[in-house]
Amino acid sequence: MSNAKEIQLEVDLEEAGTRLDVFIASLVPELSRTRVQQLIALVNGKEAKKSYKLKYGDEVSVQIPEARPLELEAEDIPLQIPYEDENMLIVNKPAGMLTHPTSIEREHTLVNALLYHCKGKLSGINGVMRPGIVHRLDRDTSGLLMIAKNDFAHASLSEQIKTRAAKRYYLAFVEGNLKEDFGTINQPIDRHPTQKHKMAVVEGGKPSITHWKVLKRCKDSTYAEMALETGRTHQIRVHLAYIHHPIVSDPVYGLKSSKYNLHGQALQAYKLSFLKPGTDERVTVEIEPDEDIKKLLRICQ
Repeated sequence: MSNAKEIQLEVDLEEAGTRLDVFIASLVPELSRTRVQQLIALVNGKEAKKSYKLKYGDEVSVQIPEARPLELEAEDIPLQIPYEDENMLIVNKPAGMLTHPTSIEREHTLVNALLYHCKGKLSGINGVMRPGIVHRLDRDTSGLLMIAKNDFAHASLSEQIKTRAAKRYYLAFVEGNLKEDFGTINQPIDRHPTQKHKMAVVEGGKPSITHWKVLKRCKDSTYAEMALETGRTHQIRVHLAYIHHPIVSDPVYGLKSSKYNLHGQALQAYKLSFLKPGTDERVTVEIEPDEDIKKLLRICQ
């Protein structure tokens, strides 16, 4: 494949027995499962099935195609950008905006706005539908996202998330009173066994850890900071629902109806701390609470 980057690695003892697709995902952790299945992978010079279980000493070669021309329109959508350098930027995504397009919705997403702002200069690791997207936020969760302008930055930021060198913090209002001042939820998460649009705490799921700290107590809710140690889909929302303190106004994991008129669930990614790609310089970006959080703080009793 002429327009492809090639990664070559030899399988060590710890990696022996790992499925090839799992191994590939560990090389580029931000690739979706579908994207991994589409890649061409050679084991000892021969194309192998993604279900192949690696053996000690196997030589694996993975070709990652360059991003094809994106069939999405750049849109002049105003963005709040609290940090930007030559390799990356931090965007404050509003609640209600999709992070990246889907097969159904291809307009008015963060990616459409980024294509305009960055003039198409975004990393291609995650494929044509998710250029520059290192991690994501749910549509109705506002806050900070790291965006990579090139593959070098994307690989660096992805590795920082994987090794937890990058720190991600959220503000949240949760239903009820968290009895302790701080705590940790360590419960595995995977797809809900019967409701496929949801995630759930599932025995044998992916290890998932969320730390929380109470900031203020209200009559019917608790204002808290959440810190991610892992980053599973819907992790904070699932974990808090599991301990019977769902996010206020969460339509999927929370109460059936909410007395608050909010733009989304009361959850905001408000602080990021990371190393500038290629350096040891730590950067911390923090924003003030969004309008929904401020509204709940005003009525907190």
